[in-house]
Amino acid sequence: MPASDLPIRAATETAIAHGIVPDRCEILQDGNTLVLRLTETLVARVVQDRDGPRQGMAWFARENAVAQHLAKHGAPVIPMHPDIPPGPHEHLGYPINFWRFVTRIDEEPKPEAVGRTLFHCHQVLSAFTESLPQLAIITEAIHLLETLERRDLFPKATLELLDRHLTNSVNVLAVLPHRPLHGDAHYGNLMNTTDGLLWTDWEDTFAGPVEWDLSSIIWNARIIDEDHDTADGILEAYQEAARGPIDRTALWQSMIARAAVMSAWYPVLYPDPSPERREKLKFRLDWLGRL
Repeated sequence: MPASDLPIRAATETAIAHGIVPDRCEILQDGNTLVLRLTETLVARVVQDRDGPRQGMAWFARENAVAQHLAKHGAPVIPMHPDIPPGPHEHLGYPINFWRFVTRIDEEPKPEAVGRTLFHCHQVLSAFTESLPQLAIITEAIHLLETLERRDLFPKATLELLDRHLTNSVNVLAVLPHRPLHGDAHYGNLMNTTDGLLWTDWEDTFAGPVEWDLSSIIWNARIIDEDHDTADGILEAYQEAARGPIDRTALWQSMIARAAVMSAWYPVLYPDPSPERREKLKFRLDWLGRL
């Protein structure tokens, strides 16, 4: 039986239980999370990883609450599907939530639009009243190092490098002003669609400095591609929308933390990485090693 059969069954049976009969099964993403298009408008997101560091439903419920708040108040986000209760749902042991399908367009988003829409999301999130963890993705990465060591996924020197940068980043960023953030604001979680530029995937939402999200969206452009026009365009548009400057010290520390977080998660997210992914991991670790 293919590994995805049970999560597909979990999603389709949950949809049917709520009166929607799937007429297709298009796999849009197959990783730790399985993303399926089940009807013209319905997309299911199923957590497949039963052994990973994130278990249970609490973080999934937080994502749902954040996504509903954003959509309700007009933020540029992919909304949850209106015809199924938000849940989160669980069936056959798999957490599931359901989203409205949006049509992607083949056009790179302009840096100015990226900066403006990210600020719009931050502005709407500022009124989100539920409790959020502080610097969660960074502190989570520190705890993840124990798993990496136990599974012998990184050499000791690499673990020490990541621990040093992550711990220092928490100490620096903890004393700065915090607000609700996306948490994982990279281009993979941003879609240019027929409905405009839309943000998605709110599972990593936490409270921290806005510079964390900015570092996440500009990291590749600034550090890997040396595309400074794109990075600067995003930052300038964000500052114009916010009507104030960002903290450059916080941005730089967030850039370091982002590289360390992504490196720590690589063996979990990509257990059999492509040569391109291996090269990106090496690049990040080499960059961190020079700091």
